Amino acid sequence: MQDTKITTLLSQDWETAAPQEIITATVKALGTARVLLASSFGAEDVALIHMLVTAAPEKPRVFCLDPGRLRQETYDVIDRIRSKYDLPIEIYFPDTADVEAMVRERGMNLFYDSIENRKRCCGIRKVDPLKRALSSADAWITGLRREQSVTRTQVPVMEIDTDHGGILKVNPLASWRDAQVWEYIHTHSVPYNALHPMGYPSIGCAPCTRAIAPGEDPRAGRWWWENPDTKECGLHKR
Repeated sequence: MQDTKITTLLSQDWETAAPQEIITATVKALGTARVLLASSFGAEDVALIHMLVTAAPEKPRVFCLDPGRLRQETYDVIDRIRSKYDLPIEIYFPDTADVEAMVRERGMNLFYDSIENRKRCCGIRKVDPLKRALSSADAWITGLRREQSVTRTQVPVMEIDTDHGGILKVNPLASWRDAQVWEYIHTHSVPYNALHPMGYPSIGCAPCTRAIAPGEDPRAGRWWWENPDTKECGLHKR
């Protein structure tokens, strides 16, 4: 049965609420220990970390899925965030045996060969660890924004995540534009990934992320060999 606190949150209209208000209400209703922020340490996520640290009455929980192929710049900003906010980051790695079997069968760069292979890689390296991360959560916060891609234009501010036991999924930045994210980062001196000024608005695994050209879609550099409507790793099913 759905938690009454979650039901109460869902019953409210959050469409015009500020992200900070949304986060504060979620933490107050469900408790700091049961609300997790998923962070890939892109611009949206570091902004949300600052908001969550400000809203939570005690150290909040922030986790990162490390598939084993992140860029060094991402590890650098993880440590900068950890230091600035004195915040432990929960790191989840993929199952070693699963990765070894996949690479042995299909190669190190299997994701370039087919969408099936790419989704298999994402599944083992990211989707499976996410299930472990969320096993102790009543809600998780993400940096999804409608402006990001064609697969995210209908992202709600709050929704039930049926893939992870019916917990609450909170997308406080759903209606924000890119300029708003960066204004917040600069206003609050939030550390951010050094790849962003190099043309990387969206950052994932090193072999699956490239810089974009002026005018390209913000997620054009992610899995750039695929069509736009397949560019999700499985963490956020729509």
